[in-house]
Amino acid sequence: MNVAAVREEVRNHVREHRSGMVTDFVFAVVWVAVVSVLFDVLQGPTWAYHLALAGGVVAYFGFFASLEAAREEA
Repeated sequence: MNVAAVREEVRNHVREHRSGMVTDFVFAVVWVAVVSVLFDVLQGPTWAYHLALAGGVVAYFGFFASLEAAREEA
């Protein structure tokens, strides 16, 4: 596969998934910002900070799964 073909595949992927990618990015930035501010205020241990950041993965899937369930119910 040449560079032009890879570039075109990436463009197509971004074009198809643009809104989802933006949503994922915004969720990640907000999660990291909230956890960072919270731990700046509380001065918690580093291990708890890293655990809270990793908890963003669980929070992401939980939030969007519940959002999807609410959409199906409505």
